[in-house]
Amino acid sequence: MRTLSARRILIVCAALAGVLLIVVLLALKFGTRSISLYDLAVLLFHAATGRSDQISSDFRLIILDIRWPRILLAMIVGAALSVAGASFQALLRNPLADPYVLGVSSGAALGSILSLIWAEQLPGATPFGAFIGALAATTAVYFLGQRGGELDSYTLLLGGIITASFLSALIMFLMTTISGRELRGMAFWLMGDLSAPTPVAPAWLFLVLVMAVGAIYTTSADLNLLLGGEQEAMHLGVHVVRVKLVVFLGASLLTGLAVSVSGAIGYVGLMVPHLIRLLFGSDYRLLIPATALGGAIAVVVADTLARTLVSPTQLPVGAMTALVGAPVFIYLLRRGKT
Repeated sequence: MRTLSARRILIVCAALAGVLLIVVLLALKFGTRSISLYDLAVLLFHAATGRSDQISSDFRLIILDIRWPRILLAMIVGAALSVAGASFQALLRNPLADPYVLGVSSGAALGSILSLIWAEQLPGATPFGAFIGALAATTAVYFLGQRGGELDSYTLLLGGIITASFLSALIMFLMTTISGRELRGMAFWLMGDLSAPTPVAPAWLFLVLVMAVGAIYTTSADLNLLLGGEQEAMHLGVHVVRVKLVVFLGASLLTGLAVSVSGAIGYVGLMVPHLIRLLFGSDYRLLIPATALGGAIAVVVADTLARTLVSPTQLPVGAMTALVGAPVFIYLLRRGKT
């Protein structure tokens, strides 16, 4: 394993954090009503120093009440989906593994819809239902992908596509039971929507994100060894069952968290880990934090484009990520056959 210093991890993460800060500032600036950088700087300074009474009501509404919560949610969702995708790719040893492609997002979406139908009044029902749905879909795809006791790359991919199709059919069936007014909102949500109010406060979402990513990060050195195969990793002292359990639960929790608040935003978990590997290598001790920051950047950019390209009409965020993600998926699939 190539030596990786803590200094390099800090430098890479600091650089990505700087890019994220720039992207967030641009996302705050652009929208249906563009705000000058000077006005934005003054507003942020007053907000940071507690002098919110000096901020105009229009700017407070646009920046602090509408754009900032949406950007914060985009960062959380992007980080969650990206780390989940990187984790699935290591665990399943398949660069095409992604919560959306494998049907895990569809499982989380189905769990969310069922919780809305059966337990709408229970606090936390939607995130919990999404987690259970994601975990069930992950387990089903894992067993479908096995051939002769070993994971087969293309059997796994086919199993994921079949699972996603089946779960999507169940979702369509359930949507026929929803009234016309709610149906349009549900359809938009399924394509990826960051504008709806979240069922859980962003602070709690961030806490769950940090806990899940932290749990997965404790297995980062083991994931590097697991890429060479389960038998080889066991011979090198890796507790494979424990690692698989932690990563399965952590990645399913991250997927469920993201889908419960934003719907199914596809291909983020495929594109971002692949790009981070190309730029910084495949060591999971660096890949996991870098992927979290890269995912936050990617979804903030996608959401900003979704709400500005055809302003004042808003596009689904999932449509923006699919426009880039689908060609990347085809490229990786074709490359794997050569």
